Amino acid sequence: MTSTAETPPPLSPVATLLESSLKDIGIPPRPTILDRISREMAKEDPDYKRLGNVIGADVSLSASLIKTANSPFFGFRNRVRTIHEALMMLGLDVASQAIAGIILRKVFPNSLHLERFWDASARVARLSGWLAQHVGNNRLRPDDAYTFGLFRDCGIPVLLKRFPGYEKILAQANAEEQRSFTAVEETQLPTNHAMVGCLLAQSWWLPEEVCLAIRHHHDAAILETPAISPPPASRYRIAVTQFAEHLVQRHSGLSHTCEWPKLGTACLRLLDVTEAEVDAILAEAVTVMTTEE
Repeated sequence: MTSTAETPPPLSPVATLLESSLKDIGIPPRPTILDRISREMAKEDPDYKRLGNVIGADVSLSASLIKTANSPFFGFRNRVRTIHEALMMLGLDVASQAIAGIILRKVFPNSLHLERFWDASARVARLSGWLAQHVGNNRLRPDDAYTFGLFRDCGIPVLLKRFPGYEKILAQANAEEQRSFTAVEETQLPTNHAMVGCLLAQSWWLPEEVCLAIRHHHDAAILETPAISPPPASRYRIAVTQFAEHLVQRHSGLSHTCEWPKLGTACLRLLDVTEAEVDAILAEAVTVMTTEE
């Protein structure tokens, strides 16, 4: 008897290569809930209630999404109290990126080193969302800046898990004053964290401008030469988040890298911020850096 079930079409050579690369590097697969959100977003009339029930089944995810929706940079007058309210207020596009950021932390094994990494990423993301409202002439939405802040360095935990000696390579890259961060990684690895992070973002269906910003966030030429790809939306993400990281490092005195001397001038130019204004912005930003969501 001939089966009437459809056979899935074979993967294209590019898709097959990508799938193989993801497995080899150890990039976690796209969470099922992101598939369900994407399918709902594709509908003419998305069912927020059904989606709310899916998210609500995970207590930790629900609490984190509500907490994110109540973050100061969204500026909602009324506090969000339920998943349905969070989805309605944020919209499915923003909510799906927020959920991806929340899940990202959960898919890697817990360790003290990674705990510090996630805390630093969250602090930079939160400040990036705040900065998007205060610099750059509103060319970047706060939620977009926040999401990029969470995902910018997502390739690092992947490489920490995949390569036992990566922590030392990371220290060398942080201390490098001349070469780009990714160039240091590539002298000892077959890839770098920006490329791996871009692959993860693509496989999790994040917007193209986010993927491109992750891929190029250590490329000085991208920030200095507007004619070079990626698009402005990606460059603004890079500039805002790099500025946020610089302010966090100045305030805390911790986790210093050599990236600001290499990228800072171009970032400030993109954001229309002068060197003389940095101290005043830092003074305003202290409250954001020291207040938990």
